[in-house]
Amino acid sequence: MANSNSEFIKEITARGFIHQATDIDNLDKLLDNQKKVPGYIGFDCTAPSLHVGSLIQIMLLRWYQKCGHTPIVLIGGGTTLIGDPSGKDESRKLLTNEIIKENTAGIKNVFKKFIKFEQANNSALIINNSEWLTKLNYINFLRDFGKHFSINRMLGFDSVKLRLDREQPLSFLEFNYMILQAYDFHELNKRYGCQLQMGGSDQWGNIINGVELHRRVSNYENKTLYGLTSPLITTSSGSKMGKTAKGAIWLNQDLCSPWDYWQFWRNTEDQDVIKFIKLFTEIEFNEIEKLQRLKGSEINDAKIILADAATKLLHGEKFAKEAKETANNLFNNEQVDANLPTIEISSEELNIGVPILDCFIKNNYLVKSKGDARRLIRGKGAKLNDEIITDENYILSQGDFNNKKEIKLSAGKKRHVLIKRT
Repeated sequence: MANSNSEFIKEITARGFIHQATDIDNLDKLLDNQKKVPGYIGFDCTAPSLHVGSLIQIMLLRWYQKCGHTPIVLIGGGTTLIGDPSGKDESRKLLTNEIIKENTAGIKNVFKKFIKFEQANNSALIINNSEWLTKLNYINFLRDFGKHFSINRMLGFDSVKLRLDREQPLSFLEFNYMILQAYDFHELNKRYGCQLQMGGSDQWGNIINGVELHRRVSNYENKTLYGLTSPLITTSSGSKMGKTAKGAIWLNQDLCSPWDYWQFWRNTEDQDVIKFIKLFTEIEFNEIEKLQRLKGSEINDAKIILADAATKLLHGEKFAKEAKETANNLFNNEQVDANLPTIEISSEELNIGVPILDCFIKNNYLVKSKGDARRLIRGKGAKLNDEIITDENYILSQGDFNNKKEIKLSAGKKRHVLIKRT
């Protein structure tokens, strides 16, 4: 949107956050004329953490607050009991209330790194939709709200249509999800004055439902609601954002170390570096313009800047600095770095001898199987203390430590662990 006036729309347009929006001109006027306009994004509690795939939504909330508005994090304690069919080929596994409660705690910790819930003029709110969804009277809900949804139209939404086109089952339970999400928007407006729902592009149909439901039940008496979606982020090679050979890149430190997180961004494909800097950091545009001019091997400098900035946002400056120093040490072969992921082997085990293949598959960090480890050794990509391992039947023993407490095991140039003797 070239002629936007509001700080928020200007910023997210320039950075590439906008995919679709409802009545963006009037949304822009609203955000320009008023401060502290509540806007929300919903996050279901399907895992103990969010991963990098959710980071674009988190950054949207961060920019929303930085531009003077009130972000609402809606935790889907109620909708997680149903399961969102969007983008899925099969039904989600139904979770118990206990697991949802545990997952909610882990997810809340992620948001505290990015947005302010206290000590701000526009402090963020964190709300759980179980507050109203678990108390609904089914018959009353159907009479008051169900009549506003057209089955014909709902069958045309991508989240439903794709499953039906593939002749994959879609339960009535999941079919209700879009109605409940629409009701969330209406309820947030009624309780908190929320006027904007944001989300990924796969949520467009659900967001439109919420905007239209509110219009119908409020009879234009209340304020207009708006919707805005961000694009689905994939890498230049076509892979889904945040998915790697080792699995998802989680945003909780106990599931993904600062080193792994830094390394993930450092390994960004050349064509994606500037796009990711715009989306996942707060680096200013005059600096980004300089980085855009880098060519060839110089692009690696931009990748390091991306990794530093992204890691600092999530884990803080101390961990970002340690991760960068670890990378420098490994590149220069200066020392075994204490910030690397570790695996532990007892002295008793070493006295007997531990097959090197077993070391490679510990924690599934370096490789996923012994077959992968064998292929790595045959391809001369396996190293012990930077020495190539040539024997796939090699047995690790006390002698390999040479009076040290730890040694380095490597898979290629980028994946390393410390083996600690205990």
